[in-house]
Amino acid sequence: MKLLSKSMIETNKESLEPWKRSVYDDFSRMMTDREHPYPCVPGVQGFLQDSLRFGFAGDPRTPKAAEQFACQLIQYGNISRETGPYASIVIFFDTTHIPKDISTSEYEELFWTLLTRVHQMDEEPWPEHIPTNPSDPGWEFCFNGQPYFAFCATPTHLNRKSRHFPTFLIALQPRWVFEDIHDGTTYGRKLKAAIRNRLEAFDQVPAHPALKWYGQDGNLEWQQYFLHDDNNIPLQCPFKAMTKQNQ
Repeated sequence: MKLLSKSMIETNKESLEPWKRSVYDDFSRMMTDREHPYPCVPGVQGFLQDSLRFGFAGDPRTPKAAEQFACQLIQYGNISRETGPYASIVIFFDTTHIPKDISTSEYEELFWTLLTRVHQMDEEPWPEHIPTNPSDPGWEFCFNGQPYFAFCATPTHLNRKSRHFPTFLIALQPRWVFEDIHDGTTYGRKLKAAIRNRLEAFDQVPAHPALKWYGQDGNLEWQQYFLHDDNNIPLQCPFKAMTKQNQ
């Protein structure tokens, strides 16, 4: 399945299946809402500048959806640096047939199952400079030799609205996007302050305590990937990396 840009979708929207048109329109409204601006400033800028790339996958409970996810992530890794400084890939999954009473915890399990399935399809070795243990502050999810920050949104998030979306959504940002966005730069500190201010206005709960800088003492990236409405954090990361040496 081919990755799509904002301009490609908006030019050919009528050729998309109804559920794909619907979720893209929902995303577009979220990114362009000036009255309630979405907290992720780089994500909004990336959308407005046509830097994001979009993919669609089937029912996230199925192996087929994981295959589609992996295929699109391979494509993205090859072109991400050509898309602009605020690069991200956004994958919308078809939840049409998922029961409405599914819980946030069940979506969380689904998220980690998908990342694990995609990882098991990875034909490239885990990058040598990235730890394979998620309890290391330097760990990041990697695929096809590229480290990514992963973000999940679901229909069941109610209070933490920045993690709510009408369908199951996974977005990934290449680690290189954050090269100048960290606590060691004036730009990074200002951007973090702006995002926190927007987050407080957008969500109905305080910022999650897991939200910290990459590599910071006490920070574990995996804890930020899937946030609950409350401050609950799993005791252990569900993801287990299998390097080429131990597969």
